[in-house]
Amino acid sequence: MTDSFSEDIVEDAPAALTADIEMTETAAEGDANANGAELPFAEDGPEEPASPRVTFLRYLTSPIVTLLVGSGDTETILTAHQGLLVQSPFFADACAEFADDGSPRHVELLNEDIDAVSCFLEFLYTGDYFPRKVPGQRSLEKDPSLPDVDMSGDQLLKHAKVYTLADKFGLTLLKNLASSKIHCVNSTAKGEIAYARYVYEYTPKDDNTIRAPVANFWATRSHTLRAEAEGEFRSLCLEFPQFGYDVLTRVLDEKLKRERNEKMHPGPSSARKRARHSSAAGAA
Repeated sequence: MTDSFSEDIVEDAPAALTADIEMTETAAEGDANANGAELPFAEDGPEEPASPRVTFLRYLTSPIVTLLVGSGDTETILTAHQGLLVQSPFFADACAEFADDGSPRHVELLNEDIDAVSCFLEFLYTGDYFPRKVPGQRSLEKDPSLPDVDMSGDQLLKHAKVYTLADKFGLTLLKNLASSKIHCVNSTAKGEIAYARYVYEYTPKDDNTIRAPVANFWATRSHTLRAEAEGEFRSLCLEFPQFGYDVLTRVLDEKLKRERNEKMHPGPSSARKRARHSSAAGAA
């Protein structure tokens, strides 16, 4: 998906895990300080002591938690340090139930995708997951095992699944990272349809981060993309009427916008006119 939007990513997390994520101060904060707004710590007020830095060693010496991913023949057992897992509200709640008596600590993730969970853990330990974004470019690191063009949609789905998993686990930083990688994937019409089907099945209607761009993408390119995968496009519209409605709404909105612009800035009149039937011809 070649179209993209930039997002500032701001979330409390250990410095060791966010070194690769750019942090920016919001304009609102800058304006407030410039206008003399009240600061969190007044000069004549007591200053709160700074929180001690949590070292990476502290995370590594925390208890080990076993993760049971999938079920039956597809069940995979993973382990991770509790100190890192509890950055997620989902795991913080789960770990709060553990007893401190040495009994096993495990969390069942029976319906989750193993690759997405692996990316989640990689992010917790390193602050990113493969493939990383190439600095200064709208592209990702090359994976020799994958084609340059995503023909099937698998590369798009990889990041979409990380996105929905991060949403469930409450990690906004990872959600934003996965979303930004989606827009670095070069895909085909059929790949985009597989991706759109997943998005409309597993994201809420009010999701404006990856769902809205899907509808915009198809609304602006449907005249060419539909020709490449018309059958799949029709099937997707029938399977998810909301997708068809969202695309149609954006097409009509764009048409209305053009009509308003033409009324406000009329161009030279066209020489083409509607054909008229002559009275003579009608009499004949």
